[in-house]
Amino acid sequence: MSWLVTGGAGYIGSHVLRSLIQASMDPIVVDSMASGVRGFVPPEIPFYSVNVLNTEKLTEIMKRHEVTGVIHLGGYKYAGESVKNPLLTFEQNVTGTANLLQAMADARVENIVFSSSAAVYGTPSVDLVTEETGTSPGSSYGQSKVIGEWLIRDQAVAAGLKHTSLRYFNVVGSGSEELFDASPHNLFPLVFKALNEGKTPKIFGTDYNTADGTCVRDYVHVVDLALAHVEAAKKLETGTELEPVYNLGSGDGVSVREIMDAVRKVTGIEFTAVEEARRPGDPDRIVADGKLAARDLGWQMRHSLDEMVDSAWKASCRQASS
Repeated sequence: MSWLVTGGAGYIGSHVLRSLIQASMDPIVVDSMASGVRGFVPPEIPFYSVNVLNTEKLTEIMKRHEVTGVIHLGGYKYAGESVKNPLLTFEQNVTGTANLLQAMADARVENIVFSSSAAVYGTPSVDLVTEETGTSPGSSYGQSKVIGEWLIRDQAVAAGLKHTSLRYFNVVGSGSEELFDASPHNLFPLVFKALNEGKTPKIFGTDYNTADGTCVRDYVHVVDLALAHVEAAKKLETGTELEPVYNLGSGDGVSVREIMDAVRKVTGIEFTAVEEARRPGDPDRIVADGKLAARDLGWQMRHSLDEMVDSAWKASCRQASS
């Protein structure tokens, strides 16, 4: 019996993979390798370079490995870029999820933990979003995640699927120096790439409706996030009924300017960020309440902001030197 991780060669997926290994849950990895890194998957772990659109191949893999459940992280994950590429976003995130669910039905796999996003909330009218806050996504990416949740809930009604969806936003840090965030659009890798190249980091947008004019986000450490995914998988596998959605949030937002301050402190590199226009699809502020996940999934913030920056910086430096 094993758990299939879609997107398991990605930044978040590789951390979830290691947490599954530590929990002796026999993971299998499927990744299209559109943004994955083959070296993130240990050589002893079964690995398949397959897109989630490929229903037939997914079914074959699940049957071959007697898969118990799926942690679905695979997809197109860039909120800002999704506004420019809505068709690609919906193909990978909506059609891909539908095809995965069909493969699960064909292989009689009944458990799924879905990687959703706080982007489903758009720009909320409340300071702290809960699972009851209405969804109003401001990007194609956020819309695709809402639809993914709908698909899973409807399949649960139709086929008895056991499921939960985890909503989170800015995932940072590293659990191991060889695992890094390779995204060309996320804040931490953009800042570190600039510093490693002797350039000045940029702030995209200083006219947001926040205290210092820059976006406020809920930053969570990738290891804490991975542990919550594995705990959800364990609960589903043992028949524990979970809520349909959980926020994995700190309850306390951090602005982009505050991130820049932390980066200067941790790296010891002095710089004044270059200010540029905001990116499409980015809401002003989004901070999530994680109390429900703390109750059911053991969710907690185990790392400070400085620890998040420090671990991410070390992984970035190792990547830059390799």
